[in-house]
Amino acid sequence: MPKRESNVVGREFGNALRAAIAQTGLTQRKLADELDWDEAKISEAVNGKPGLSEHEVDVLLAYCRVPLDERRRLKNRYLEAGDKGFILFPEDGVPDQLRTLISHEKEATEIVAWSMILVPGLLQTPDYARSVAEEGPHEAEDVPKVVAARVARAEILRPGRTFTFYVHEQALWLPVGGEEVWREQLAQLMRMSVRQYINLHVVPRSIGAHAGVSGDFRVMRFPKYVPLVFLDTLNCGLFFDDKETVALYEERVKRLAAVALGREQSRAVIDNILEGLQ
Repeated sequence: MPKRESNVVGREFGNALRAAIAQTGLTQRKLADELDWDEAKISEAVNGKPGLSEHEVDVLLAYCRVPLDERRRLKNRYLEAGDKGFILFPEDGVPDQLRTLISHEKEATEIVAWSMILVPGLLQTPDYARSVAEEGPHEAEDVPKVVAARVARAEILRPGRTFTFYVHEQALWLPVGGEEVWREQLAQLMRMSVRQYINLHVVPRSIGAHAGVSGDFRVMRFPKYVPLVFLDTLNCGLFFDDKETVALYEERVKRLAAVALGREQSRAVIDNILEGLQ
């Protein structure tokens, strides 16, 4: 029998299933006993691996008392697990792609992000993030929820993982939110850039066209899974973990690294902009 592998869609289902099982108060072993299943079947499902039939998915979610609407959503997610890539559309005020992104970021041991127009999301201050969200596709009443979700992502910026941010110089010059918000955001970049597990590299304007002109992206690397590529759009998030797409973006990372400034040079660029704002 071929080895079953998880992918980003399967893990999305598995994470939700794990939470549903936890709410029952049952262990996976106890749940398997009550369903008269092999425990390995449930273990593989919560780890994002295929193997359940449609009927078994229905039985499992119903036994865990998952609400009907959520049950339908999760079943559809499981049935999509064999597809190439994952397109996630929002269903309420806070983009679902942001929740899903947070989930995968928490599991990643290494994150590489490229940002051409704005400061990378993980490094944004609350005021900067609010100014960005206010210009986005969100309803005014949803902006606080969107900002809170984005700011919560920064909780993963701690030792034990490696973060590499490539940001175009033009993003540093964009006065998002006005001069005060802009200045504080640049100061935040200076504070974060001294942390040993954070690598901040500026791609200078002087090089002209570069490998990142096609748009922002994020590559997440995991100890047990293949890397995951995330692309954000106005109304949906795109997740890819197929070999061809991952290889394409890994090559983009290498080409950006070849033209980006070093850590100290990048800090000098930010410092020079700050000095001009005094």
